[in-house]
Amino acid sequence: MRVLTFLHSFEAGGVERIALRLVRAWRGAGIEAPLFMGRSDGPMRNELARALEFHQPRQPPFSTRRFETLWMMITLPAVIRRLQPDLLFCAGNSYTVVALAMKLLLGRRCPPIVAKISNDLERRDMPMPIRTLYRLWVRLHARFIDHFVGMEHAMEREISSAIHIPSRCISIIADPAIDQRQLETLRAGATGRRRQENEGLQFVAVGRLVPQKNFGLMLRAFAVAATTRDCLTIYGDGPERERLAALALQLGIEDRVRFKGHVPDPARHLTGFDIFLLSSNYEGVPAVIIEALGAGLPIIATDCSSAMSELTQHGRLATLVPVGNLYDLAAAIAAARRMDQCEDASYSQAKRFTIEQACGDYITCFKHVTYNSISENNCHPQAEVRS
Repeated sequence: MRVLTFLHSFEAGGVERIALRLVRAWRGAGIEAPLFMGRSDGPMRNELARALEFHQPRQPPFSTRRFETLWMMITLPAVIRRLQPDLLFCAGNSYTVVALAMKLLLGRRCPPIVAKISNDLERRDMPMPIRTLYRLWVRLHARFIDHFVGMEHAMEREISSAIHIPSRCISIIADPAIDQRQLETLRAGATGRRRQENEGLQFVAVGRLVPQKNFGLMLRAFAVAATTRDCLTIYGDGPERERLAALALQLGIEDRVRFKGHVPDPARHLTGFDIFLLSSNYEGVPAVIIEALGAGLPIIATDCSSAMSELTQHGRLATLVPVGNLYDLAAAIAAARRMDQCEDASYSQAKRFTIEQACGDYITCFKHVTYNSISENNCHPQAEVRS
């Protein structure tokens, strides 16, 4: 079986990070897993793709960064014709438009497509007119995606309802956010961590500095509720970095907020902190929450996806607050000193989301989809994979 994965670049992103690790795991399991990269730049090439063979189209004399999706639509069909994969893996929501293009351009010569739903499909953050158009776009997915993968059980109903497909067209495979080696390292670092009563709290957040993550809300809540001894460290980079640094200065917390930029494997830095923060407007199953669980950290997060409650065991492993609500996020930060985390329960939950487990589940899913690809329907009846 030959499974082709297509990505824009090696720029830092959760979808791309997990896809690269899956490709490596599938190859290790004996699956032919070619990788198409629209361009070869980005920090994850050295971090995750060393000695990882990939296919890349001939590059023009100008950067394709600004129109990378169109560039992929233009160049990917030739690679599909040449490699003749049995299946295409669409690594996240942002790539489904490419999947649509492949179905239109290749017709019956397009292999079946399995798409992972990596982000919230409800998108309550959107203004109603745009949200209505988005819903129509999501519903269209049923016509060109052969099978969908959700990353937590709670996502099955969301996917089925939003795309208008039966549950037989959906597999639930726990988000492969961490590997067993990383998990054991995080657990070892968490063991014996104790905070002195008179110390300030060390808050930490990880993510791209983009509007989706709403770090501005986090900074405002921190300014309102944290004590002068508390500090916030943010790992990640992106186009909003300058604006967020200016906001921290405006709020008078610039000496207590540290922007660390992009770092390889940010999970390994988590064990030195006390509280993990997430302020996103929308997510799928946030890999950073799984990493925080692995590190045994108490978590304060926005209820930014249908999976968040189940992921955090319905409030047992995190304090969840409404999306975009400054008052509730600030109140949770103010109460953070009283938070505690059951490290055993946190570790057990994180253990569900290992690359080792997901690798086999994906292969089982791919075999079912390939076997049933002769069906006339886009969504083929098949056994479901459950983590």
